[in-house]
Amino acid sequence: MQTRKTESFRQYIGGDFLEGAKTFASVNPASGKAWAEMPAADEKQTAAAVCAARGAFSDWSSQTASARGRFLFRLAEIIGKRAGELAKLETRDTGKILRETEAQIGYVAEFYRYFAGLADKTAGAHLPIDKPDMEVWTRREAIGVVAAIVPWNSQLFLAAVKLGPALAAGCTIVVKASEDGAAPLLAFARLVDEAGFPPGTVNVVCGFGEDCGAPLVSHPDVARVAFTGGVATARRVVSGTAKNLAHLTTELGGKSPMIVFADADLESAANAIVAGVFAASGQSCVACSRLLAQNKIKRKLLARIKEKAEAIKIGDPEKLATEMGPLCTRRQLENAEESVARAAEKEGAKLICGGARANVGGKFAGGFYWRPTILDCPPEGVGAAREELFAPVLCAHGFESEADAVRMANGGKYNFACGVFTHSLTRAHRVARAVRAGVVWLNTYRAVSPIAPFGGFGLSGYGREGGAESVLDYTRTKTVWLRTSDEPMADPFVMR
Repeated sequence: MQTRKTESFRQYIGGDFLEGAKTFASVNPASGKAWAEMPAADEKQTAAAVCAARGAFSDWSSQTASARGRFLFRLAEIIGKRAGELAKLETRDTGKILRETEAQIGYVAEFYRYFAGLADKTAGAHLPIDKPDMEVWTRREAIGVVAAIVPWNSQLFLAAVKLGPALAAGCTIVVKASEDGAAPLLAFARLVDEAGFPPGTVNVVCGFGEDCGAPLVSHPDVARVAFTGGVATARRVVSGTAKNLAHLTTELGGKSPMIVFADADLESAANAIVAGVFAASGQSCVACSRLLAQNKIKRKLLARIKEKAEAIKIGDPEKLATEMGPLCTRRQLENAEESVARAAEKEGAKLICGGARANVGGKFAGGFYWRPTILDCPPEGVGAAREELFAPVLCAHGFESEADAVRMANGGKYNFACGVFTHSLTRAHRVARAVRAGVVWLNTYRAVSPIAPFGGFGLSGYGREGGAESVLDYTRTKTVWLRTSDEPMADPFVMR
């Protein structure tokens, strides 16, 4: 897909590509300069998207489950063929390095294949009712119009785990792209159109909270909301769904701990930590941004991580040799700068490496680059170790016993994921049971699959995405009673 100096994108509503009520400039994080014009929906356009989805619902939900599966299979094939084009757009609009966007978007096709295969396997049940003259069964029916709000990071993956099960179940959907880095999701709408989905089945809009997000989640025709984003926005979403009582799942922030015991393979653990917190420039809800290292090996482990962090190649995210690109927005860069400076200068943390903007130079001089950073934190902790920074910042803590590690891991308010490195099988099982996290990785990190559900505890959100059961979350159960007796029903007011 060739790009011009300034590209323009459109929304996808009712099968048509439409201009926004307003437009705004999207900034390339690598250069800090505007590169594209994005549409911004207002309340009227948002309502039109919901109306289109509502109008398409009867047709889409009444199609056979196998037919819906075939549409999803077709979409998966198109994504597989066009993954490279989408990857380049995502890299340009969000700063995520090309080697990662290509791999991730290529795998997104597998999610649609998985949900396509589930479309005709979501069934009700016959109930062994306790009445001899009755047959009772349940039906799984599509819940209705779905509003999916997707952030800029890993957006095609996070859209897939909402679109896939919703469409398989028979729902129609309005997807709201983030105002930060919307290009790949808006371009994805072209693939939906190419796949031939009935108009209105999938709608993609872009806009800001008050004009687009708020009216979308509170619209009376929206039956379910699937939200991925920050805690503050989630509270507004929860408030909005109070108006229409829509079903809601939230996938929110993380401050995931990585626990490394003294018996662990330190090289493997160091590689997992580097991948877990510095990949995607730390802009992942499962980033292992809290390291809990047993005191016996803490210094040795930090030395290995520091060596690997300082060797990371920072630069043009569109070059395959680059290992770390910029942060997505200027506000993230400024937040990382302020938080790390406060931790090192006022809160007693020791700066092991990084802690400054990366000077890439040339045409990237205005980019939002930040060096991989490691903070060795005091026992009482620092603000950077409590709040999600969405930046490549690792906060390290030491611990003595297994009980200490579990207590510290469970001490945060975010409980999305947890990593554990140990050679002890029994300890691995104990810790996996004890930590409060939606996902626990043992001797690995950041592994994903369409077959495995994910989600958080606490302020990391509620509900699960991925896996076979996620399709059921987009259905309602209908119970059907059939009286099998040929005798007329007794008069209820005649006493016998």
